[in-house]
Amino acid sequence: MFSPYYALARRLQGAHVVPENFCAINVALYGRGGRRWTMTERGSQHVARSARHFQVGPSQLHWHGDTLTIDIDEINVPIPKRVRGRVTVRPEGLCTFVTPLDNEGRHRWGPLAPCSRVDVKMENPKLNWQGHAYMDANEGDEPIEQGFKDWDWARCEMANGDTSVIYDVRPKHGPDRVVAQRFSPNGATTSFTPAQRYDLPMSGWRIKRGMRNEAGCAPQIISTLEDTPFYARSLLKTTVMGESVTAMHESLDIPRLVSLPVRLMLPWRMPRRP
Repeated sequence: MFSPYYALARRLQGAHVVPENFCAINVALYGRGGRRWTMTERGSQHVARSARHFQVGPSQLHWHGDTLTIDIDEINVPIPKRVRGRVTVRPEGLCTFVTPLDNEGRHRWGPLAPCSRVDVKMENPKLNWQGHAYMDANEGDEPIEQGFKDWDWARCEMANGDTSVIYDVRPKHGPDRVVAQRFSPNGATTSFTPAQRYDLPMSGWRIKRGMRNEAGCAPQIISTLEDTPFYARSLLKTTVMGESVTAMHESLDIPRLVSLPVRLMLPWRMPRRP
């Protein structure tokens, strides 16, 4: 979705572009061990995949029974630093929920394992922790800029171990859409009525942010984890279904993403290895 190389190839080659020639494994780490970011794109000769295995360069994902093992061996950008370690994800239940994000049904989202446990053991930087995890997937039949103007997305862990997700979308065509779903560890899902939307302070790059809150006031920004010209990732304190929760939140400005200045800046954060 973010690849400037894929966007250029699509413009030059149209439908003849091979997606497997534009693959990357993104790693973003925050914390006391230091911030790390990797998103090195590689060509198809460095990609291997099967029903239970996916490899891009030196990093790979593999299903062992009902456990997903992610072995990471990448280089931080723009300052080169090794990023190496293993992430083990154990889903508490798989989910088959899928819903359109746009009004024409060309873009879809669904969580694969919304309630999971994760064990992170990083060699470099030295980071280790266990906790709640979440896995989802997006797919589309057209480039993202043809379907949307922007969106806000948030997910949070509820007191009983459920996961709630709010997708607040501004499509290019038709009315705005809001998807609000609660997922249980056994894979069950229920919809809920989202609360009033509040504007949040813009990011440093002037990205608009918004979130829904039941408390009658705007949610509190705890921390901005990523602040880029087209995307912001934040931790929020908000209220969902009567519970005070900490939510992972993202805001995406798609006209910014596809603008020429941003396309020229992206290779600094997303280098390519042919």
